[in-house]
Amino acid sequence: MTTKEYTRCLIVGSGPAGYTAAIYAGRANLKPIQYCGPQTGGQLTQTTEVENFPGYPQGVDGNQMMLDLREQAQRFGADIRDGEIVKADFSRKPYLLITDNGTEIETETIIVATGASAKYLGLSDEQKYAGQGVSACATCDGFFYRKKVVAVVGGGDTACEEATYLAGLCSKVYMIVRKPYLRASDVMKKRVEENEKIEILYEHNTLGLYGENGVEGAHLVKRLGETDEQRYDLPLDGFFLAIGHTPNTSVFKAWLDCDNVGYIRTQAGTPKTNIEGVFAAGDCADSVYRQAVVAAGSGCMAALEAERYLAEHNK
Repeated sequence: MTTKEYTRCLIVGSGPAGYTAAIYAGRANLKPIQYCGPQTGGQLTQTTEVENFPGYPQGVDGNQMMLDLREQAQRFGADIRDGEIVKADFSRKPYLLITDNGTEIETETIIVATGASAKYLGLSDEQKYAGQGVSACATCDGFFYRKKVVAVVGGGDTACEEATYLAGLCSKVYMIVRKPYLRASDVMKKRVEENEKIEILYEHNTLGLYGENGVEGAHLVKRLGETDEQRYDLPLDGFFLAIGHTPNTSVFKAWLDCDNVGYIRTQAGTPKTNIEGVFAAGDCADSVYRQAVVAAGSGCMAALEAERYLAEHNK
């Protein structure tokens, strides 16, 4: 038999945005239900130490930080559950959402905080060295590679931004670019081409990574499949992916206004979406900053807006 429930506030996702939303919604006595999604705690559970989140002067393990936020949300009455939302119907009120175990939840407000997933090359070594030299966020992890040699994979604006940022910290930055040119804007191209610490390796592909206790280098191939194909190993201390992110918004795209990549569009300066009572927070709506502290702030905003919406509609 199908289980049916009702809540005033449903939170989807459990990274910094989702947990912060749960803290604020709980303190406002909204008694929120929160579904954690496929990756409880979000992307930060895939990193080792977080050094740039306020309140942790010595840094904190990403998993521990998420456990701290979860515990704080539960303290204020958030009903935090494992599982995913697999279907949404915003054509009626209360809104209807269905979980992966078939539970039907009717809710007056929804906070979508499903995050975004970094794109990877698909190499098994990327998982093997996750947190041990492989990263998808230079701003998050670049500090650990001060005065070291790193590589950035990608040829677009994001890759150029990451490479430029890392060049301010590292002794050498290689850009591994599959094509014979950069796809980035002219301004970004010029910036990396003129940076003496950055060397662009055009027409290169990564075949794998190597190292005993972390990344020590990459197996590269130049001009793959051509008569002058060249394979060699490049010593490295860090390997950064900058080939884009995929927002985890597929369940909601039929209802919410999204850009061509899938990021949820919100009203300027707010977490409001095109559907009243539905709010978006964190990386699912942020293609620019993608930082835990920014996500947490947007989670706070979403919960405050949900509280106001419920009060205005006497729900």
